[in-house]
Amino acid sequence: MGIQYRQGDVLLVKVDLDALPQGAVQQDVDGRIVLAYGEVTGHAHAIDATLASMYQWKGDRLLEAKVGARLVHEEHNPIDLEPGYYRVVQQREYEPGSYRTVID
Repeated sequence: MGIQYRQGDVLLVKVDLDALPQGAVQQDVDGRIVLAYGEVTGHAHAIDATLASMYQWKGDRLLEAKVGARLVHEEHNPIDLEPGYYRVVQQREYEPGSYRTVID
């Protein structure tokens, strides 16, 4: 299995890509890339946008981490990311009749 990083409800799974897949669309961000917000605290799992880029591709979120990229959150230890591409997975939980994204 490849490199994975978990911080709370967010999982980053390194994908074996040399370049972005055709059709990946870069997401506009302002200062930082937020992977997930906390519902109660307003805290966020985030990365400095000067060290990473976020893309949408076929229903997935792809993160391109550059040298020095660090995933931070006010209630978790920071995680230094190895440069490369990651699929962003947010934990889901069962709700009768469906699933929903977990919110901190």
